Amino acid sequence: MKKKKIGEIDPAVKIAAGLFWADYGELGAQVAELTRAGVDWIHLEMRDGVYMDFAAPRGGIDILQGIRPHTGLEIEVQIQMMRPSQELFRQLKDSGADLVSLPIETTGEMLIQNITYIKETLELKVGVWAWQGCPLIFFEQYLPFVDIIEYESRAPFWKPTASGKSPHTIDPIVVDSIGELHRMLVDRGLEDRVELMEDGGLNTDNVEQFVKAGMTVGEFSSPLFKGPEGRYKAGTGEITAAVQRLRDALDRASGPQHAGSGSSGSRSAGARGPGARGPGARGSGARK
Repeated sequence: MKKKKIGEIDPAVKIAAGLFWADYGELGAQVAELTRAGVDWIHLEMRDGVYMDFAAPRGGIDILQGIRPHTGLEIEVQIQMMRPSQELFRQLKDSGADLVSLPIETTGEMLIQNITYIKETLELKVGVWAWQGCPLIFFEQYLPFVDIIEYESRAPFWKPTASGKSPHTIDPIVVDSIGELHRMLVDRGLEDRVELMEDGGLNTDNVEQFVKAGMTVGEFSSPLFKGPEGRYKAGTGEITAAVQRLRDALDRASGPQHAGSGSSGSRSAGARGPGARGPGARGSGARK
């Protein structure tokens, strides 16, 4: 199966494999298996320990450099930092990143300048992301300049996580928000160029409502690395089987005409079912 690159949008929804729940003791082998199993890109969260200050730094340059030789897929670095610098962006390029996603809430007044610097000077793909609760209008100014917008559902990390489950919570308003972001893209004629990601809490049971709302890529970590008996191991077939389960669920959600992830054509606002948003459309979006 031909891997689709970031920004190559068609009705087959992509899988961004998040490494949050990977086993870092065998990270290279797990990334290699994800690649063979058919995910579309790798999603690495890079945290400075100040942003979300309850946790230590995570996903640094050394992790990016470590996984780069194990996959030919594009690697996204989602920045979870306070006021990330252009020196960091240069290091990311030198270490093999293909997409840098910047936090709307904490990049500061340099956000649009950093977007254009990453895209025009470093010649990387660039995106913006925000947590649930960030007003959706904050995305609007950046739509003409980015390759992807990402909305992340809330996560009560202070609560124990059930075995095999994500710590994220999917509220109905998150589905509505993806629908509204899709409408913004349609209104500007950008739905065939700018990816729309939901990040956090997705699984085989709830992806359909997000696909119908306009999601073009889902970020998945728990479903790829965690099961009822604990974390999956590379080489056992568990990760490959997890990818296939997600792929099958996404294909079913996209409709029978899209089964097999090989279809071509654009994602139109009129082909989404109950959660669809077209130009000028208002009202409630799809709900779980």
